[in-house]
Amino acid sequence: MPRPTDAPGRLAGKSALITGGGAGIGAAAAALFCAEGAAVTLVDLDASALEETRRHIISQIPLAQVATLAADVAQPTTAPQAVGLAVQTHGHLDVLVNNAAMRINQAIETATDEQWRALLDVNLLGSVALCRAALPALRLSHSSGGQPSIVNVSSCYAVKGRKNMGLYDASKAAMLAFTRTLAHEEAGHGIRVNAVCPGSTLTDFHLKKARAMGKPIEQLKHERQTTSLLGRWATPLEIAWPVLWLASDEASFITATTLMVDGGLHAL
Repeated sequence: MPRPTDAPGRLAGKSALITGGGAGIGAAAAALFCAEGAAVTLVDLDASALEETRRHIISQIPLAQVATLAADVAQPTTAPQAVGLAVQTHGHLDVLVNNAAMRINQAIETATDEQWRALLDVNLLGSVALCRAALPALRLSHSSGGQPSIVNVSSCYAVKGRKNMGLYDASKAAMLAFTRTLAHEEAGHGIRVNAVCPGSTLTDFHLKKARAMGKPIEQLKHERQTTSLLGRWATPLEIAWPVLWLASDEASFITATTLMVDGGLHAL
């Protein structure tokens, strides 16, 4: 994954803040961003997962700049702490990736107010807080000649219905509306705001869940053959690449856009 020393990388000189950076898509994006020249600040509730991700990146990219903050994005103090750490450690902030999320498997009929609040505090309001805290630094990036970008990680199920995941899917649909509105509001400040909608992605979450159920991993891998045109799971890296592209200057004329990265599920 590391680039040759004579290639600057697509995020060279940029500082990126990634939530949910301890595993899965967030960890894959962190490693890819570093390989492409960015300094990264990672936020995750799981301190041990964060450290594992940091060590893995450093082992692959010895000169990578990685700062970490073990914190819950649902807590009001986390967003300013995370942005402050990124700016203090790396001098500026150019990219925000809102990836942290939680899941609750519950029918809408029986979901409680407490469950709704807990999930929305992470999946929607946590992202809102990170954006609000990051805007001054991102605007400064633009005024200094940069092309700042926010990438919100939503879900293919924000536009595709299913049973018993209404809380999660509604929060991800709200994220798409929030993305479009923020893109309108921040266009004058030079900040692009986009969303990616991953499909079925074989992350640590699914692997651990399968092991806890005593399900063989090979069986798990064959369970999503009908949930995309491509007939398989995505790898976290396959989601991280589109996130990288939207964060980079290569996507400089793209904002308020939802990019489906779901193997064609939305077309089924």
